[in-house]
Amino acid sequence: MKIHEYQAKELLTQFGVSIPKGKVAATVNEAKTVGQEIGFPVVVKAQIHAGGRGKGGGIKVAKTMQELEAAAENILGMTLITHQTGPEGKKVKKVLVEKASQIVKEFYLSVVLDRAKSQLVMMASPEGGVEIEEVAARSPEKIFKTWIDPVVGLQAYQARWLGFKLGFENAFIKKWQQLVTGLYRFYVATDASLAEINPVVLTKEGELFALDAKINFDDNALFRHADIAQLLDPDEEDQNELEAKEHNLNYISLNGNIGCLVNGAGLAMATMDIIKLSGGEPCNFLDVGGGATQETVTEAFKIILQNVKVRAIFVNIFGGILKCDLLALGIVAAAKELGVKVPLVVRLLGTNVEQGKEVLKKSGLNIINEDDFATAATVVVRQAHHDRTS
Repeated sequence: MKIHEYQAKELLTQFGVSIPKGKVAATVNEAKTVGQEIGFPVVVKAQIHAGGRGKGGGIKVAKTMQELEAAAENILGMTLITHQTGPEGKKVKKVLVEKASQIVKEFYLSVVLDRAKSQLVMMASPEGGVEIEEVAARSPEKIFKTWIDPVVGLQAYQARWLGFKLGFENAFIKKWQQLVTGLYRFYVATDASLAEINPVVLTKEGELFALDAKINFDDNALFRHADIAQLLDPDEEDQNELEAKEHNLNYISLNGNIGCLVNGAGLAMATMDIIKLSGGEPCNFLDVGGGATQETVTEAFKIILQNVKVRAIFVNIFGGILKCDLLALGIVAAAKELGVKVPLVVRLLGTNVEQGKEVLKKSGLNIINEDDFATAATVVVRQAHHDRTS
C-alpha cells in the first residue's frame, strides 16, 4: 500500500525525523491559510502517488500570497502526467504547502529488504534529488550500503559510517544518526516494504530535513496497523484492484490487451511469460486461488472485462481443489451475464476436466479449447491481434 508524501512525513515525525513546517490543503483558501500561518516563501506540492511531479508542473515555489494563490489554483484539479503516472495522468485533489528550505546539499536515504541476503539494507548517497536507479546506472560508486543484522538491529556505528561516507563533519553526525535511526525504527515498527527519503536536505541553518518521502507498506501486515490502513486513498488506487481485494482475489493491472484468469501465483506468472514469448501483452495478473468458488470465478471474470483494453481472455486452470467443471460454470455464467464479445481461450487440466470441457462446449459461447500450454498462448495472442486489426 502506498501513501501520500504528507502522510509519510506525519508518520516519520513520530520517530524523530525532522520535516519542514507545512500542512495539506484541498482548496485554494486552505492553501492560503497555511501560507499565512507558516510564512513565505513556500513550496506548493501536488499530492499524488507518483514521482516526477516537479517536471510535470506539480511543484511550484511561491514567494508571496498572490503567487501561492496562483500556484494552488493551477495545481489543484490538474491532471498531472509524469513518467510514473502513464499518459492518462492523475488528478490532483490535494497539495502540501510547505515552508521553503534554504538548501546547502541534498542526500538520498532509504531502507528496504535485500531478499538475496535476507536482511534489511540501509542505502545512502550524496546524489540526493535524483532517482536511485539513475545514480546506480551512472555512478554506482556513490551509493553506500550497510546491511542490518535482524537479531541486533541497526547499530550506531553503521549510521555514523554512512554519514562519514557522505562527507558529514562531526558537528552533523549526531543529527544524521538520529535521522537514520528514526527511519529504521519506522520501517520495522510499521511493517513497511520501502522507506525512502529523497532528498534529505542540509539547510543553511544546519538542519537535516526530510524534504520528500516515499513509503510503501506490506499489504499482508496491514491487519496489524488499522491506523495505517485508514490512510489508503481510493482515488489513487486502481479501481479493479480495489474490487478484487473485496473478493479476496490477487489482481494487478498491467498495460497489455490479453486478460488472464489463472489459479496459482506460479502458474499465473508462467502464463504471463508465455503470452509475452508468443508476442502478446497481458493486461493483468489474476490468481483466483486454489479454493475459489463459482461465485469467485464469476467476480474475477467481471473484473477482467471491466478493462476496456481487453481484446481476448486466456483462462488457464489446473484443477485440484478448484474443480474444472465449477470453473467452467463460472466462466459461462459471467460471460452470459456480461455479454462477452471478446474471444475466450480456455486451457483446463486436472479434476473433472472432461466435465468442464463439456460445460464449455454446450454453452454456445465463442470459446476455444486448447490442452497444450504453448498452443493456447499462441492462439490467444492471434485472437487479440485479429480483434484489434479487424
